[in-house]
Amino acid sequence: MPMKTDIIAPMELSEIRRLLDEQSGKIIGIEAALDFDALEAEIAAFDNDMAAPDFWNDNIAAQKVIDASNAVKAKYDGYKEMKNLLEENATLLEMLADDADDELQAELETQTEQLTKKIQSYELEILLNQPYDANNAILEIHPGSGGTEAQDWGSMLMRMYTRWGEAHGFKVDVLDYLDGEVAGLKSVSLQFTGHNAFGFLRGEKGVHRLVRISPFDSANRRHTSFTSVDVMPELDDSIEIEISKSDLKRDVFHAGGAVFQDDKTGI
Repeated sequence: MPMKTDIIAPMELSEIRRLLDEQSGKIIGIEAALDFDALEAEIAAFDNDMAAPDFWNDNIAAQKVIDASNAVKAKYDGYKEMKNLLEENATLLEMLADDADDELQAELETQTEQLTKKIQSYELEILLNQPYDANNAILEIHPGSGGTEAQDWGSMLMRMYTRWGEAHGFKVDVLDYLDGEVAGLKSVSLQFTGHNAFGFLRGEKGVHRLVRISPFDSANRRHTSFTSVDVMPELDDSIEIEISKSDLKRDVFHAGGAVFQDDKTGI
């Protein structure tokens, strides 16, 4: 007996047109929210700075300029890519309206889905505009109550965050790791290097709970484990901290206690 396979019916052209209209509205909204003339001027300014003869005199400062330039260019190029794909899809739709073609329609459906994902990703990037969102991130995992169960839960979270970071193009390094007594870990610090790492991860801060039938309990009882996750941005020397004199408090203390005097010397 032949195996039963799922057959996905092709989309109606009216549905594709509706999706393209929706995508067009979102792209117009993105264009209105961002000043692309300013982005072009910023890119030109970065290019001018990087062309200076003394640009590499300070390697650290130069790398910061390059990173900032790449971030602006990615925002600009991402918008252009979405707009070009929208125009290409609109052209394919008009061609299909005049002459049906299954292969061409399949290509249009695929590109329409790709554009939807690109728009969603771009909108998320725009939302990451809080201070330090663009910075690298340091994520710490500390198992709480639950003993081995909590420590195993901590290692599960570590694997989850590590795989997520690698899947999204971040470089993930282990800064500090303390093994659990039986399984899992007692604590770990991970560094995520890449644009918007902190912005993507800051929402993970808090206590994470796991309820499951314990693989470490011979009675197969249900256990609840808690593990805290802390996320902080990686800061560099460009951060300036100003402390007002009014915020400073100085206390002066004098040693007290019994005073002894030598009868012979008088001291």
